[in-house]
Amino acid sequence: MPSSPPNQPYTAASGLFGPPRADRAVVTANILKRPTGEYTNHDIRNVILPAYWECATHTGLDPVLVLAQSIHETGNFCSWWAARPRRNPAGIGVNGRTAERQPPGPYATGEGWEFNTETKQWQMGLRYATWQDDAIPIHIGRLLAYLLPAEAGTPAQRELIERALAQRPLPAALRGSVHVLRQLGRAHNPTGIGWASPGTYYGERIAAVANGLTAG
Repeated sequence: MPSSPPNQPYTAASGLFGPPRADRAVVTANILKRPTGEYTNHDIRNVILPAYWECATHTGLDPVLVLAQSIHETGNFCSWWAARPRRNPAGIGVNGRTAERQPPGPYATGEGWEFNTETKQWQMGLRYATWQDDAIPIHIGRLLAYLLPAEAGTPAQRELIERALAQRPLPAALRGSVHVLRQLGRAHNPTGIGWASPGTYYGERIAAVANGLTAG
């Protein structure tokens, strides 16, 4: 799989596999320069960052890019979906659908509804019990499913993919369809589907966040 060359800025053409281009301490400091919603410095420094770093590197992914996607999706962990008790790290299952009343179940696998007390509406999306044991492994497993064809990958990669897709299935055509950041966007994915829709500049935006995380 394509990886990002070291000591070069991230771009929409960067691959997602490879070592990080900055120390974890640098990335942590850059995240904490901005508001992080309800999450404290302790939450970021000692829970979320270590879990992302360890899970990503264990499966060969560049943790800076995985974090950059989460930060882009959640507004640096400030979004309503990222906040407790939802802890949704990357818009998983979130599609903009709302309802005045809770839709009757049972829901299909990978669907869920949460009540937003601010808008007084039910919103479609998924919640996770913890960051380190649930949200982050499932985020990374889902990302790996976009990157690796079915049956490909190391045992560690396949384990995370299996867990992520059991929680929310992925169309078979998307398996292995992403080689570089821009292909996470529907506009650039050969299947005509993607993580983001239309996602025309999704890769550029993640790359920009990643470059900010490694600055200094």
